[in-house]
Amino acid sequence: VPGRTVSWALEARDKLPSQPWMEASGIRAVVAALTAEGAEIRFVGGCVRDTVLGRPIQDIDIATHDVPETVMRLLRKAGIRVIPTGIDYGTVTAVISAAHFEITTLRIDVEAYGRRAKVEYTDDWAADAARRDFTINALALAPDGTLFDPFGGLDDLESGRVRFIGDGEARVREDVLRLLRFFRFHAHYGRPPPDAAALAACRELAPELPKLSGERVSAEILGLLDAPDPVATFKLMRVS
Repeated sequence: VPGRTVSWALEARDKLPSQPWMEASGIRAVVAALTAEGAEIRFVGGCVRDTVLGRPIQDIDIATHDVPETVMRLLRKAGIRVIPTGIDYGTVTAVISAAHFEITTLRIDVEAYGRRAKVEYTDDWAADAARRDFTINALALAPDGTLFDPFGGLDDLESGRVRFIGDGEARVREDVLRLLRFFRFHAHYGRPPPDAAALAACRELAPELPKLSGERVSAEILGLLDAPDPVATFKLMRVS
């Protein structure tokens, strides 16, 4: 909501007012389809962070405890086109006209292999949130406006602090791409000084970066370049 501030959101952390993007016909249709048999869903990712900050909403991601096969059946039953875009990791994409909505089943990473992982589905929202990289990436928003913040992400969002969930070095070792994601997130959501523990983890594991594919690296760098002031973050990367 333009003009809203994080401080306002912190005062009303239990519930946010109705959001215009959540009332769009496409979103309403997807939510109705996914909840038709009683499943709980929550919006996750950038759409939640940007709603709290009053920024324009771009990608809309949804989490559910239903397994992908059920998700696809519910969407098709409602006449919504569905594509199994990341079915191995529980993600499908609902398509309504030109709008795309990613829907992912709650999961835990049993074993991590860099950009790949052995996953198991779960109905535990806290367990799913715990596998995410940053506290501000664990925020979730129910369709009724209830805001969930299991790791202090709202405080971090207000402070401009990008902080790993748990031990930063361990999280980067699970997936080295998180090193670049830290700097991208800092460019978009952070303010000086950067989180010291996160920066130390990135510095320690920087020699692992050559293991990443050029495609993954370029995607993160392009995302960083899209920030309002990418130069400051590139300088931080250089001195780190």
